[in-house]
Order: sequence, then C-alpha cells, then structure tokens
Amino acid sequence: MAWNGALPNIRAWPDAAGIGSIALTILAGYLVFPDDLALLARILATSLLVVSLDLLVGFCGIITLGQAALFGAGAYAAGIAAVRGLSEPFSLLAIGAAAGGLTGLVSGAIILRAHGLAQLVLSIAFAQLLAETANKASWLTGGSDGLSGIAPAPLFGEFRFDLLGRTGYLFSAAVLIAVLAVLRAIAGSPFGLLCRGIRADPVRVRAMGVSVYPALLKMYGISGIVAGIGGALSAITTQVVGLDSVGFDLSASALVMLVLGGAGSLYGALLGTVTFMLFQHFVSAENPFHWLTLVGVLLIAVVLIAPRGLAGAARTIASRLVARRHPQASR
Repeated sequence: MAWNGALPNIRAWPDAAGIGSIALTILAGYLVFPDDLALLARILATSLLVVSLDLLVGFCGIITLGQAALFGAGAYAAGIAAVRGLSEPFSLLAIGAAAGGLTGLVSGAIILRAHGLAQLVLSIAFAQLLAETANKASWLTGGSDGLSGIAPAPLFGEFRFDLLGRTGYLFSAAVLIAVLAVLRAIAGSPFGLLCRGIRADPVRVRAMGVSVYPALLKMYGISGIVAGIGGALSAITTQVVGLDSVGFDLSASALVMLVLGGAGSLYGALLGTVTFMLFQHFVSAENPFHWLTLVGVLLIAVVLIAPRGLAGAARTIASRLVARRHPQASR
C-alpha cells in the first residue's frame, strides 16, 4: 500500500504509550509479581503524587519541594475518618481529595506570592510546618508512632482489602486510570494551554490581559486534589499513615521521579515513578548497603543521556523511527 503523505499523529503517541504502560503495569503485577501486589499498589498511589507535582512543575513552571504536604493531608484525612468509623473506600477517597485540594489552595495562596528561590523555600517551610503539626497532634494523628487501626470496608461490599493486596492494587489502578483520563482532558483544555503559556512566558500572558495568579492558584488546587487522592489511596491500601507521608524525603523523591520520567508529560510522571520505585525495590534487596549509589548512577545516566526524561527519549526515538520510515515527510 502506497504512502499517501499523511504523517501519523505523533502527538497522540504519548497518550497511547501511557495507557499501554498502565495496562502493562497491571498485567505485570499479576503475572510477574503476584506476591508483590501491595508494593505495586503503593507505587500507583505514589504515581498520583508525582502526577500532581507534574501539574505544577511541568505545566506551570512552579518548582516546589513541599508536595508531600498535599499527599499527607489526604492520607491523614482519610485515615482519621476511617479510624472514626467512616470506612467506605470511595468516601475516604472523597475526603482525601477535599483535604488535599484545600491544603493546595491554602499553601498555593502563600507560595505563589513569592518567586524563584523564595518560592522554593516557602514550599519547604509549609511542608515542614504541616509535618510538625502532625507530629505534635499525636492524639489525632498518632504522632511518630503513626496512625493505625485503619480498616476500610470491602469494596462494593464484596472485595476485602487483604494483606495480599489484590483488591488494593486493582482499586488503585482503576482510580489512577480515571484520574489520568480527567487530567488529560484538563491538559488539552484552554485552561491547560493557558498554564503552559504561563510557564513559557508569564510576561507575555500578562500583556494579553490575563491574570496569572488565579490560574496558577486553580492549578494548585487541582494538584492538591490529585495528591490528596493519592494519599487516601495510600492510607486505604497500607492501612497505616506515618509522618513519612508528609516528610521532606517524599517531596524530594517525587521531584526526582518526575525528572526521571520527564516533566510536562502526565505519562512521563507515571513512567518515572514506576521505574524509580521498582529499581529502588530490587536494588535495595540485592545490595542493602550501597543501593543509594546505584540509584544515583541511574539518575545521572538518565539526566546526561536523556535530559528530557524517559518519556522525552521515547518521543524522540518514535519521531526518528517515523522519519526513517517516511523520509519524504522530512523534505
């Protein structure tokens, strides 16, 4: 069949690759790691944290090291609600989303008043303040001992969240797919394009008569909702919430995962999370004393070889393959 000169829609490939990666992750969880479904459920919950960070970094150009505050707010809110007697999984997700969104709006209203390095410092300070509050309010959060006793009700009244992690894994996968579908629509909407324009040239956007601050604050709220859902998923599937859910280490790790996968691509954030956490899991099991060194080598190699992340490298390879297959398109 002769080529008609129409080049395949390369821009649609990241979406297809993202959906494929989700399907492969679900398949691999059952076929390759049947005894590690709890780990995979934790990876999916963390993926929502990294995706929420991508909404700020990749779409709006806001650099933050306090994203764990939004994740932890959702985790603690869902966990406290479960301990107090509300155990229906979807209700816990809604509570986590509300807590994360509210925390995002409050923190964003403060952080967005600053710029550059001051903005980064404010994000760290806000997260540390929330972490210290969770530590001191031990009567509510469990403090350094963590919040335990979380017992979510069976999903649809039939499927229990057991130690094997089957229900938690499938539930997390379904929630992740649904959230990504909504975020894809937002990313392609006029609002999503406006946020990308602000990231590229905020001065020009202001010159067009568009108010930048409300748009960024709105995206901060959306980011908080996504992170809060991830935190609630973590509380539901692990049935415990600790101070590490709001810690600086989680915020820093999320930023590393985003850089690894590629900022500005929702599926890149997911790819970076899966790659980093699986690599970390297996390497630390094989070499518990020097695994951080190997993780560092991986990150250096990716940054030097693929500065746009794994997703960016995949897009570049795909473009070259198309150009090689249809050389007339490059003329």
